[in-house]
Amino acid sequence: MKTEDAKKIISTAIDREVEAYTFYRTVGDKVKDPALKKLFAELAGEEKQHREFLQGMLTKDVSKMHFDAKQDYKIVNAMPSPPLSADMKPLDGIIVSIKKELEAMQMYTQLANLSTDTEQKLLFSQLANMESGHKARLEDIYTNMAFPEVW
Repeated sequence: MKTEDAKKIISTAIDREVEAYTFYRTVGDKVKDPALKKLFAELAGEEKQHREFLQGMLTKDVSKMHFDAKQDYKIVNAMPSPPLSADMKPLDGIIVSIKKELEAMQMYTQLANLSTDTEQKLLFSQLANMESGHKARLEDIYTNMAFPEVW
């Protein structure tokens, strides 16, 4: 993989982490429910950590990253999501959040699958697992909000 391509992929991942962080902070500031406020603050903090990790990767010698360039990873061709807005209904905000976490999880999984370096593969796998955890938490909240009659 060319150095420019690797940097572009990581920069795109950073942009997505910043977008998720901003969204969670904005929504967290507007929601009134203390549990949701806490959840969105936690998610924002974790997205900030992901961004910092990825920025650290950009400072490394990208030529030492090991990817299998034979595979078609199409990371920059991710499906578009609806625009984020802090004015949307809480349930819609959670739906958008779930989609964003799914996209991030898929992107990191693809990067892990393409990695030929064991340490690099582990790091991307860990990021994918974190995003999967975010998605699961949001899905639980969505289920409880969208289908309160179940309780």
